[in-house]
Amino acid sequence: MIKSAEGFLITAMFIAFMLLISGSSLAASPEKGTDGLNRSELTTSWDLSTLFKDKETATAEFEGQQKMSQEINATFRPLFKNLTGKVLLEYIEANKNFSRNLSVVMAYAYAQNSLNVNDKFFEKFVSDVQNLYTEHAKATSFAEILLKSLSPPEWDRLFSEQPGLEKYRAYLENSYQRYKDHRPRNETHAAYLADISNQLMKINTEAEKTVTNNVTVAGNITLEDGRELAINSQTYSELLSTDSNRNNRKMGYDKRFYHLINESDKMAEIYGNKSRLDDLLARELNYSDSYDAKMFETYLTKEQVETMNQVFKERKGDFDGYYEFRKTRMNLSPLKPYDLALQLLENPDKKYGYEETLANISASYAAMDPAFLDIFVETTTSGSMDVYPNPEDGKQPGGYCQDMCALSRPALIFMNYKGLMQDQKTLTHEMGHAINFYLMGKNVDYLYCAGTEYEMEIPSTFNEELFVDYALKNYDQDTALAILAESVSDYENYFTFQPMITEFENKAHELCRQKANVSGSELNLLWTNLSKDYRSGLVDYYPEDSAQWTYISHIYLTNNYYTFSYALSKAVTLSLFKMHKENPEKFNENYMAYLSAGSTMTPPEKLRKFFGIEIDRKLFEDAMDVVQMRVLQLQELEGKRLASSPLTK
Repeated sequence: MIKSAEGFLITAMFIAFMLLISGSSLAASPEKGTDGLNRSELTTSWDLSTLFKDKETATAEFEGQQKMSQEINATFRPLFKNLTGKVLLEYIEANKNFSRNLSVVMAYAYAQNSLNVNDKFFEKFVSDVQNLYTEHAKATSFAEILLKSLSPPEWDRLFSEQPGLEKYRAYLENSYQRYKDHRPRNETHAAYLADISNQLMKINTEAEKTVTNNVTVAGNITLEDGRELAINSQTYSELLSTDSNRNNRKMGYDKRFYHLINESDKMAEIYGNKSRLDDLLARELNYSDSYDAKMFETYLTKEQVETMNQVFKERKGDFDGYYEFRKTRMNLSPLKPYDLALQLLENPDKKYGYEETLANISASYAAMDPAFLDIFVETTTSGSMDVYPNPEDGKQPGGYCQDMCALSRPALIFMNYKGLMQDQKTLTHEMGHAINFYLMGKNVDYLYCAGTEYEMEIPSTFNEELFVDYALKNYDQDTALAILAESVSDYENYFTFQPMITEFENKAHELCRQKANVSGSELNLLWTNLSKDYRSGLVDYYPEDSAQWTYISHIYLTNNYYTFSYALSKAVTLSLFKMHKENPEKFNENYMAYLSAGSTMTPPEKLRKFFGIEIDRKLFEDAMDVVQMRVLQLQELEGKRLASSPLTK
């Protein structure tokens, strides 16, 4: 779709997509029974008993892991004084067993806490598991310090002494050898660093709870029909996506807009504490700051990310045609921010049933390897998905996918499915993660079931492209047009909003380094000024400074600067999708190998080996060329729709 030796073929791709859409008149879902789904076996709630029978069993396992950590320390500490290849292999496998078992405990505890952030038992359980990770890091720091300080000849000796180490060569290189300049000085220093990491985990937990209970709970509004509506994370998105009454949308938007400003001082305090600890931890490990640490960890350079941001800023005008389309379609001038989420359907309050969405997603895998559908079916029928919102009982907003590589079983998918058009994309996005995790868990050692954030986001964003491609071919004309508009809106999110979040984090960290206490109003001003570099002038945004940053969970994560990975992954995805359309058989072979490889290779090596892709300016320019093509598609289709409308004849 994007990248080839001959350059980007906009005209050819445009014609191809127009042909796909022009014959679109099928129903919104395939016939029952043809999609591989047995509807009687579908599950919509997590069955966490497949991890542990009950919380007492999980607690007992947790206590066993506490003892295992102590045993690893007692056994290997004296042996590391005269390290041999045999001892190192035994240590790696013992530590792997500990990590694998504890990851299951953490998955169980965090999942239960996600279902109700106010459950005191699981809130404490999450904290206890975090503490054990910290204590284990301290107890085994003797190994980290030594392994990160070994010279190349010493590594050669260890590998020659124990051939069994060879399967862990890439793991040892990526986890220890490349960190020789970024390691604890001694065990006291390692303990200090572990305590900082623990504090950051606690801040993340606090932020998630505050966002769920306070930040996204804005109070009540009275709709024009007299109904009272409590604005929370679920009702807000549904109101703006489905209510054709503009005044209702404005009331909901205003209620939350000003509520977020009121919450900004509290969240600024949380964020300020986090940012200072982020930079402290990074500097203690010989990075200039936490952003420098992030670039090193992801095998990227600051220049690569800055080039990406620069391209997206320079070409933000490529989205203007989309906003003109939306303005014309909605018969509004000017567009306001509360007009941007409304589904562009004849009936914008249309909902898609969960089973209908599953059928469409499964059908979108028709040209993929059969393993895609197999994993999809197993995930949707095994109690591995928690589907529907429940904010009243403390279920946190958003969605995520938790790997279960430790058990070689389907991942856990967390959803707040409301039946909106965007929920379909969210569901297939998380399923992309699940497929990736499943393939890694079945094909590589547990220690290689990992990757950088942008690698992990490639299969999820690729899944989105599969879904859009299917919808354009098979949905009715009105829905296909709305899906295409939604897709362009998603590109705008990926290529402007997500990089902006990372830039906000970086500048907010700078601000927190300069001042002891940063206020909410200062961060609101920073957010608003940055957004002007990325957003369209065709939308009449509010003059007041926005506090939109307050509810973005990614900025409170312990792994900083997450969101630029969405933009990077989407740019890679568009290149991959072009390859998929040109030669599905060859692509599937390479893609399955790519998804299964985990961290057995570095991220740049994987992209080059399987797809010949480099992360450079051309990749990002090509991605924006796709945006241009999609916007042109959208305008042409809207023109055809208007020309065929009885009102225009």
